[in-house]
Amino acid sequence: MEEFIGKRLIQEGLLTEEQIEKALARQKVYGGRLGENLVALGFITEDKLKSFLRKIPSMPRNIADTGIPANFLSELILKNLLTIGEFTISDVSAGVRLPVSIVDGIIQMLRRERLVEVKSSADYKRESFRYTLTPQGRAMALELLDICHYSGPAPVPIETYRNMVIAQTIKNVKINEDDVRNVLSDLVLKDDLIKRIGLAASSGKSIFLYGPTGSGKTSIAMRICTLFDDDIYVPYALYVASHIITIFDPLNHKMVSEITDPTQDTRWVLIKRPVIRVGGEMNLKMLELNYNPVSKFYDAPLQIKANNGIFIVDDFGRQLIPPRDLLNRWIVPLDRRIDFLTLHTGLTFEIPFDQLIIFSTNIEPGDLVDEGFLRRIRYKIKVDHPSIEEYKEIFKRVCEKNEIEFREDVFKYLISEYYEKKGVRLCASHPAALIEQIVDMARYYHHKPVLSKETIDISWNNYFVHL
Repeated sequence: MEEFIGKRLIQEGLLTEEQIEKALARQKVYGGRLGENLVALGFITEDKLKSFLRKIPSMPRNIADTGIPANFLSELILKNLLTIGEFTISDVSAGVRLPVSIVDGIIQMLRRERLVEVKSSADYKRESFRYTLTPQGRAMALELLDICHYSGPAPVPIETYRNMVIAQTIKNVKINEDDVRNVLSDLVLKDDLIKRIGLAASSGKSIFLYGPTGSGKTSIAMRICTLFDDDIYVPYALYVASHIITIFDPLNHKMVSEITDPTQDTRWVLIKRPVIRVGGEMNLKMLELNYNPVSKFYDAPLQIKANNGIFIVDDFGRQLIPPRDLLNRWIVPLDRRIDFLTLHTGLTFEIPFDQLIIFSTNIEPGDLVDEGFLRRIRYKIKVDHPSIEEYKEIFKRVCEKNEIEFREDVFKYLISEYYEKKGVRLCASHPAALIEQIVDMARYYHHKPVLSKETIDISWNNYFVHL
C-alpha cells in the first residue's frame, strides 16, 4: 500500500521518484511509515501530507470528470425519472447526486430526443421548468429498468475508488500507547499483553487472537476498533465495465453526514471507519460479489465494505467454511493487500483490500491452519487464563459495577470450593456470569444483591450445571 501511496505522490507532482526512494531507504533503517520518513527528510511538510492523505472528492465539473459514459448517465436519469413524476432539474440532481449543470445538459439532450418534455414553467428561466417523461421516454425507461433496476446515486469509476482507498488507508491512523491503554483500561490485562496489542493495532496488519473461551478476545477486538474513530469517504456505488456494485450499506456503515458542500462530490458519503464482524454464519459467498438476478446489479462483499476499516472474524474455525478454504480465498489479499472479484459475465477486476483483519478463536492455531496461513497473519497474540490476582481484580470490578460489596472470605470460598476442588480453570468471563446470577436473584426476591456463600452456591449451580 505504501508503494501505491508513493506512486500517487509522484503522479500528483508532490514528490519525485528519487525522494520516494530515499524515504524508503530511510524506512529500512529507522522504521516507521513512509510518510513519517518523507517528513523527517524534509521532502514534504506534515500539513501537506495530511492534506494528501485526507483527500476530499471534488465535485465533477462536466460529464468527463464523472468518469462515467454519458449514455450510462442519461439512462440512469431516465430510470430515476420514473419514480418522481413531474420534476425540476434540482430534483434530478438530488436523486442522482450530480451537479445541476451536468444534469441540465443531459435533460436537454433527452428533450431533443423527445424522451422528456416541459410540463409547466413559472417563468422563462429553465430553472423553473417542470418536466415529465414523454410516453416514448417512459417506455424506454421501463426497458432500461428491465436491464438493470438500479436508479440511485450515480456511481464512481473503479479507478477513482482505488485511489480513494489508497489515500484513506487504515495505516494512516496514528495510534499511541496512551490511547491503547485508555481503551483497554476497563479490562484486566498483563502489561506485556497491552504492549503487544498496541503494537499490532498500530501496524494496520492482520492480528490473530487466540486462547481459551471467555478469556476476553472479543472484548479486546472490539476495543481495538475504538482506536480507529476518524471519518472516511465511501461511494454509494461503483461502476465497473457497465455494471453497478453498491458499496454504501446503512447496516454496516455509520454515516457521519451526506455531502452538502457544493465543491465536493455528492456521490460519496462520509462515514466512520467501518467495523464489520462475522461469526459462525460466515461463508465464502459473503466474500464474493452478490449478484441479484432480479434487480440485475451487485452488492459488494463484506471485505470491500470493510475497506479502510476493521474486519473481525470471530470464533474463527467454527464458520460454515473450513479454515483452509478461507486461506485459499485470502492468500493473495493478505499478502498483497489487493483482491480480485469476478462479475457474472466472467470479467475479473482488481480492487484494494485495505483493512485491519482480526481473527479470534479458542481453537489452537496449529489445529486450525497450516504454517503458511499463520505466516501471513503478522501478529499472533495469546489471551490466556487470568492469574488468581487478575481474576480477583476482575471480580472486584464486577462487584463495584453492580454496587455489591466485595467480601474476601466469600471470594476465598469460591476459589477453594469450586475452582480448586473441581479443577476448573479461572476464566475472565466467570465473574460477570456469577454476579449476574446474584443480581437476578435479588431482583426476583426484592432485596439488595449480596455476595455470600449461599448466593455463590446458587450462582455456580445455575451457571455451571456440568461442573
